[in-house]
Amino acid sequence: MKKVAFIGVGNMGGALLRAACKALGPGEVVCSNRTFSKAQALAAETGCTACQTNLEAATAAQYLFLCVKPKQIKALLAELSPALPGKVVVSVAAGITLDDLQTWAGPDVPVLRIMPNTPCAIGKGMTALCGGASAKEEHFTDIEAILAASGLVERIEEGQMDAFSAVAGCGPAFIYPYIEALADGGVAAGLPRKQAMTYAAQMTLGAAAMVLETGEHPGALKDAVCSPGGSTIEGVAQLERHGLRAAAIDAVLAAWKKNGSLGK
Repeated sequence: MKKVAFIGVGNMGGALLRAACKALGPGEVVCSNRTFSKAQALAAETGCTACQTNLEAATAAQYLFLCVKPKQIKALLAELSPALPGKVVVSVAAGITLDDLQTWAGPDVPVLRIMPNTPCAIGKGMTALCGGASAKEEHFTDIEAILAASGLVERIEEGQMDAFSAVAGCGPAFIYPYIEALADGGVAAGLPRKQAMTYAAQMTLGAAAMVLETGEHPGALKDAVCSPGGSTIEGVAQLERHGLRAAAIDAVLAAWKKNGSLGK
């Protein structure tokens, strides 16, 4: 039996599958998708095995990662029910609770939830993990091992999952337009487009690494760049005038509220 099956290989399922293939080796991974050709293409890219049906994939593996839309989870678990005994269900669906998963999968099936983000595909991701009463420590550690090549994996309480998703799951889509905008500013100031994009992206990567590796508050790190009467504080003042912080807070809160409605 294979270690893991990815059922649904869209952007997120594909990102997790690539990480699992790096951590475990492609021989331990199978996948399926509503459009079989998409699963075939990913299998050709990574070396894993594409299955013709979801049930075939579920039958072949121990850990079943359900990477479909929240509204499809209940029907998918019904479809997989013949294969569920002895398996572990891992849902990526926002808004679908552990109680929902347990009800639909059955009382004896261990169920867990993860919330990853797309940088998992390159080993720079952030994933939250929680589990129901049926989940044992070995299930948590196995999932952490499966996702080891994806980036950071952290266990949290289920009640924090929607908020985590709003920050880390949705967050890349909030950051990319900002990187693009910084590059646009660089182009307006005379930099070639390609270089401006590289400078903006590498700066963002480095700034994030400073927060993680130094443990310092972002405000202190910001202050260290701002010389009295200098150009940086002038730029910071412009960001404040245009409401950067308020816009970021509002974006997270809007995503959090939406997450809470996805499973209803």
